[in-house]
Amino acid sequence: MAAERLSVYDWQREAATVLEEGPLGYLEGGAGDERGLRETMAAFARIRFLPRMLAGIAEPDLATTVIGTRISLPVIVAPVGHQRLFHPDGEVAVAKAAAAAGTVMCVSTMANTSVEEIAIEAPAADLWYQIYPRTDRGHRRELLQRAEDSGCTAIVLTVDVQSLGRRERDLRNGFRLAPTMPMPNLHRDGEHPGTLADIASALEPALSWDDLDELRSWTPLPLLVKGILDPRDAVLAADHGCAGVIVSNHGGRQLEGTVAPIDALPRIAEAVGDRLELYLDSGVRRGVDVLAALALGARAVLLGRPAMYGLAVDGEAGVAAVLDLLRTELRNSMHLAGVASAADVPGEIIWR
Repeated sequence: MAAERLSVYDWQREAATVLEEGPLGYLEGGAGDERGLRETMAAFARIRFLPRMLAGIAEPDLATTVIGTRISLPVIVAPVGHQRLFHPDGEVAVAKAAAAAGTVMCVSTMANTSVEEIAIEAPAADLWYQIYPRTDRGHRRELLQRAEDSGCTAIVLTVDVQSLGRRERDLRNGFRLAPTMPMPNLHRDGEHPGTLADIASALEPALSWDDLDELRSWTPLPLLVKGILDPRDAVLAADHGCAGVIVSNHGGRQLEGTVAPIDALPRIAEAVGDRLELYLDSGVRRGVDVLAALALGARAVLLGRPAMYGLAVDGEAGVAAVLDLLRTELRNSMHLAGVASAADVPGEIIWR
């Protein structure tokens, strides 16, 4: 069977055979009629490359740095919630696979495993911590302190969940979280939401730049903002001292019909210049997608669903295999495009 897994789509098809309807719908679904979800990936198919020949490159260098940390390839594991829905080992398996691949895992506030346990069970992992602020400011500060104490090296503030997008697959499936799926980062002892709407009701609906400034004042860790699509918001993030922006539409799961992040990326890169680091999240399925994002201004991409396909099929080994597949595809794409280094991909390889 392993020989047939030649692309992320092979892992996706196999994951669909092992997951039950509820978890599969949660993983694969988008908002509304899923136009935004489809467009997020279709946008990559419109990109055309202009490769350079006779570049004299024997072996492209896939390494880069993210917030000052060297990683072996420009692919970070995105903050996906509820990973034990897909495999009993959940976040710990993903953290171990990311560490083995020489890259970062971003731990979700919605994780089924506490950030402390992940850090203990995967001590080699370089962890970022993603936060959804609750209305309880004391809880926000507590989360940041727990992330610091667990050795996380950056904080990622997700800003596109003022309310929950209408994810019709979940609604039709009557998707609920079992009591065996706790969220020890988000909820205090004794709390257990049944539905995704219950979770969203605990979050701050009026999140503002003042909230961001408050979070920054509470932690020395670099802060990245995830969920930016408008260049004006990226400029504001730089003005407010953020270390990075993650260009993302939440995988097509929030506002229906948004611009595809890969289409938004060039304008954002032009607007902010080198004032902060840019990352691309949503829609990456191929190594050539990674190359496109780097050429258009991203320092690295965040990989969500594909990593979960690997987790569902084969736990830690599956996640490791998916990351290795992206590494192989990226190396091949860079070599054929005449690109020597993932840390310095020329924008001229994109046909405009």
